[in-house]
Amino acid sequence: MDANELLGRYAKGERNFKAENLSGLDLKNTNLQGIDLRGADLTGTNLSEADLTGANLQIADLSGATLNRAKIDYAKFTRASLKGANLSAVVSAGQHSKVELSGSDLSDANLSGAKLSWVDLSNANLNQAKLSSANLSRVNLTRALLVGADLREADLTLANLMGAQLVGADLSRANLSGVILQDANLQAAKLRAVNLQLDLSGLNMAEVDLTGASLVQAKLRNTCLRGANLEKASLQKADLMNANLKGANFKKSDLTDANIYGACLEDTDFSEAIMPDGEIYNLEASGNNSTTQIAATRKVIFTDKAPVPVGAYSQAIASSGQLIFISGQIAIDMRLNGIVYTDDVAKQTEQVMTNIGAILIAAGATFHNVIKTTIYLADMNNFAVMNAVYAKYFDQATAPARVCIQVSGLPKDVLIEIDCIAVI
Repeated sequence: MDANELLGRYAKGERNFKAENLSGLDLKNTNLQGIDLRGADLTGTNLSEADLTGANLQIADLSGATLNRAKIDYAKFTRASLKGANLSAVVSAGQHSKVELSGSDLSDANLSGAKLSWVDLSNANLNQAKLSSANLSRVNLTRALLVGADLREADLTLANLMGAQLVGADLSRANLSGVILQDANLQAAKLRAVNLQLDLSGLNMAEVDLTGASLVQAKLRNTCLRGANLEKASLQKADLMNANLKGANFKKSDLTDANIYGACLEDTDFSEAIMPDGEIYNLEASGNNSTTQIAATRKVIFTDKAPVPVGAYSQAIASSGQLIFISGQIAIDMRLNGIVYTDDVAKQTEQVMTNIGAILIAAGATFHNVIKTTIYLADMNNFAVMNAVYAKYFDQATAPARVCIQVSGLPKDVLIEIDCIAVI
């Protein structure tokens, strides 16, 4: 069927063109509202500036087609193939347009500058797609494939990217305000100069490029940032507890008041970074200079022939490296220069752990480096309360070996004292 026949039949009121072969037709700037093209062959067809409002293109093959500046309100593209298609500047009216692109194949497609707010792209294949400067606010991209996609300067405000695959995608300078990234895979993605004040806990962000990014108060607990580039990033008050920062680059970053307790800091580069205590990282003072550093190893020992640990401790830890012996710490608050919370073992435990954490940081270590603790309690009846606080600082699977004993008295009549050994 040629373009004249199609448009003639359409002008007479015909709308059903299911499974028709319309490959390569020039339908630029035509009115095709409400047309039914389900399963049609539209490969290489020119639909630029066409009005496809309400059109049904489900399962159609639009590979290599041109739809730039086309109007697609209420159109259905479910499971359609748009591989390599040109949809640049395509227009959807937004919240009430109900465009359906779920499950469609948009790999290698050009959607630069497209206006697709509120569109359903769940389970769509957008691998290597060009989406730079596109309006994707409130778009549903759950479980979408965006491997290697170009999303530079795209507006993803309040978009849902739950479970999306963003491996190697470029989101530099994109607007990610309120975006949902739960269970998304961001490995090796580029996120330069973005604002990520979000919950990123537990995500795979290995080798991600976050140069100059704002992660102020971001939640990065248990996040994998192995080999990531965070040079000049802002991480004030960020929660990096138990994060994997092995080999990450934090040069000139700002970690003021950040929580890095329990983080893996093996081969992490903090050159000229502002550390959580507000001090500039000093390589020589940290004990990590190349002439004195001893490579540390840390292995959890377990056998079923001994009692199984029932708390935040291990049966044993095998370790080698530079040992740090931290003296017993009690609940002295340095801001007050005195004992605090004299009748509250939970708050005293928090203060003790804070003091230990400060010493670990000064030594170039974190709680992740601790291999042995000794806890002294004035009353063993306080064990459960103490243990609930203590457990927050260690991953139970890799917690250090521990001894807890009741003593007849402690300095300044405190309720608890803890000393520990760490290795770097």
